[in-house]
Amino acid sequence: MTIASLLEPVTGQSGPVRLTHAADWLQGRTLYGGASALIAYVMATRAFPGLPPLRAGQIAFVAPVGEDISLSAEMIRQGRNVTQVRSEIRVDDKLALSAFWLFAEGREANALHPAAMPENWPGPPEDSPGVTHSFAPSFVAKNFELRHGQNKSEDRGATIRRWARLTEAHDLDPVAKLVLMGDVMPPGAMRAMQRQGPISSINWSFNVLDPDSQSRDGWYLAENASQHADSGYSSERLRMWDADGRQVLDGMQSVAVFG
Repeated sequence: MTIASLLEPVTGQSGPVRLTHAADWLQGRTLYGGASALIAYVMATRAFPGLPPLRAGQIAFVAPVGEDISLSAEMIRQGRNVTQVRSEIRVDDKLALSAFWLFAEGREANALHPAAMPENWPGPPEDSPGVTHSFAPSFVAKNFELRHGQNKSEDRGATIRRWARLTEAHDLDPVAKLVLMGDVMPPGAMRAMQRQGPISSINWSFNVLDPDSQSRDGWYLAENASQHADSGYSSERLRMWDADGRQVLDGMQSVAVFG
């Protein structure tokens, strides 16, 4: 099991770690962003057991993350309801990823405003055709099943939307699964690029809307939409819904667009 093997060396103790199954999650010369963010999240939760549910994360992708890394986690503040933790990944003694996590207990709701279902709902995943992996990074083909989440006849603009689920049986908690899957789509700016070229995520900030999410058969509708692309960068909105159309994750990302 590559997910369990990837996370097994992450004990919660600060220090060097060798990720023996990193090759299954590589995107070019670095770990896929969701996998490296998951390692940082698991480091935080194993360093400080008993944390409240995760409500938000802020990830800075600073440099490539490979097999040999060093992990650390620090409790920034622990209040009555909210706990803030920072975890970091270093490579060759240099910062490669910095993550700031906000964990918080639920409270009696004083504001109720459920997120809306996505526009142009594609229908259930089981009724959508599968997606080939011919142009996808190898880690996608190894670890994810994808189905179409948009009609080819509609104007998709600078938005990429797909149904996605992990192909491997796992024991990830609901939030860990959202962290791993939340960055699986390529940026929507790819639909606006005038010529092919490399892309690279710079950061990722997200809010967890349902920390107990258990979507039917593991399917989630993932969407990356460019809000503005120019000068070699794209501001992207990243969202995920469960199989019944309930939004579970809402985020933003800055992406470097080369070429």
